Amino acid sequence: MEYKDKIGFIGLGNMGKPMAKNLEQAGVPLYVYNRTPEKMNDFSEKSIPCNDIYSLVKECDIIFTMLTNDDAVHAVYETILSMDIAGKLFVDMSTISQEASKAISETTKLKGASFIDAPVAGSTQPAKDGTLIFMVGGDEADEKKVLPYLEIMGKEVKYMGANGQGVNAKLCINYYLSILYQGMAETVLFAEKMGISRENMMSIINESASGSGASKVKTAMIIKDEYPAAFSIDLMLKDVKLAVEAGAKYPLTDSVLKTYQGAKDAGFATYDVMSVIPFMEDKKPN
Repeated sequence: MEYKDKIGFIGLGNMGKPMAKNLEQAGVPLYVYNRTPEKMNDFSEKSIPCNDIYSLVKECDIIFTMLTNDDAVHAVYETILSMDIAGKLFVDMSTISQEASKAISETTKLKGASFIDAPVAGSTQPAKDGTLIFMVGGDEADEKKVLPYLEIMGKEVKYMGANGQGVNAKLCINYYLSILYQGMAETVLFAEKMGISRENMMSIINESASGSGASKVKTAMIIKDEYPAAFSIDLMLKDVKLAVEAGAKYPLTDSVLKTYQGAKDAGFATYDVMSVIPFMEDKKPN
C-alpha cells in the first residue's frame, strides 16, 4: 500500500518506539522526534529523525504523540501551538486527564488544525506485535483519516465519540487492570502460603475462566520473580489517580490507590506493575 501522508511521531519511549517502528516497517513516510536523541538512531536508515519539534511538525500532515503524562503532553503541545499548524491533524495516544486532552483539542482547533485522543490498551509486547487496541475520541472524519495508520499499530480501533471519550475509556480499562493485577498478586502470595507454587497457580489461572491476556503476559515475570517494566508502578499509580479525579470511588478504589502508592514509596516506581508482589512481601527492590 502506498501512503501519501507524511507522518510525524513524537515520543519514542517503551511504547512509542515499537509503535513507530511498525509504521516504518509498513513503508509509511515517517519523521520521528524524541527528547533523547539516541532513541532516534534506529530510524536513521528508513525514516527521518528530526532535531526538534518544529522541523517535524512543519514537514508532516499527521502527527502522533505518545508521551508519559499531562506535563509532558502540555510541554510538547506548547511548542506545537506556537507554530502555524492550520490543516494538520494531531493524534495524542498518551494517557492523560480528560481536562488536559480537551484543553489541547480546543486550542488546536482554534489554530485551524484537528486533534483526536487515541490512547491504547496494551503494553510493550502488544506495541511490538502491532496488536494494541485504540480508543478514539474526536471528529469521526478525522478518525477515518488516521484509521489506516492505527490499523498498522493495533488490532482494533474503537470510536468512542467526542474528544475526551477515548481518554475516558482508557482510564476505565486501566482502573480495571489496577484491580486485576493487585488481585493476581494477592492470589499468588496466598497460594504460596497454602503450599502451591507460582508455576502451578498461574497455570490454573491461565487455563481456567480466570485467565486472560493480562494474566498470561505477566506469568513469566511472576514465576521468575523479576519485574523489568512493561508497564511501571509509576504509570499505573498515575492512571489510578486520574481515575479517582474523574470520579472513581468504589469499594476497591482506596485499596488499589494505597497499594500502588505504597509500592512507589518503597522504591518500586520504575519496576513493572507486578512488583506489587515483592512489595507485599516487604522486600526491597533488587
